[in-house]
Amino acid sequence: MADSEDKPAPGEEFLSRWSRRKQQAREQPVEQTPVAVTPANQETLPVLPPLEGLNMDSDFRGFLNPKVDESLRRAALNKLFHEPHFNVMDGLDTYIDDYSISDPIPEAMLKTMKQAQDIIVAGQERREQAAKQEEAERQRLAAAGGEGSGAEAALPAAAPEPVVPAADVAAQPENNDKGTQRS
Repeated sequence: MADSEDKPAPGEEFLSRWSRRKQQAREQPVEQTPVAVTPANQETLPVLPPLEGLNMDSDFRGFLNPKVDESLRRAALNKLFHEPHFNVMDGLDTYIDDYSISDPIPEAMLKTMKQAQDIIVAGQERREQAAKQEEAERQRLAAAGGEGSGAEAALPAAAPEPVVPAADVAAQPENNDKGTQRS
């Protein structure tokens, strides 16, 4: 379009000019120039080295050409990435440690933790209360039947509750492989 067509006519509004130019563009056919086929446009398959001879210093750019067969490209890249240079652990992998082995929390640290203190105190209170109830029952039976009446013999001996340190409880897995409780 010429410069005279690009300039708005006196008094012509923007939308009118836009509409006029759009209509002119529809009426004029678009001239397309054919693309000449030149040797630069026709890419030939590059000469590729044999896969067996590839190493870290080889040039792999030829294998990345779009005209190279996908299986050949994958085989070359597979050969490249099996080099020892690419198989070095970088130390940033967070999932390489064995997290199945638990490290128990030391007893001294457990006593400083608020959650552990609640568990330890609750266990001690439960044992003290059981001891008080047992002593009260013994006194009641002794008062009712006397010392030598044999009432104490009728009272079953309470088995002491096994005391397991909290660190040992945390270290023991709850289930083994077969799903049964360990004893």
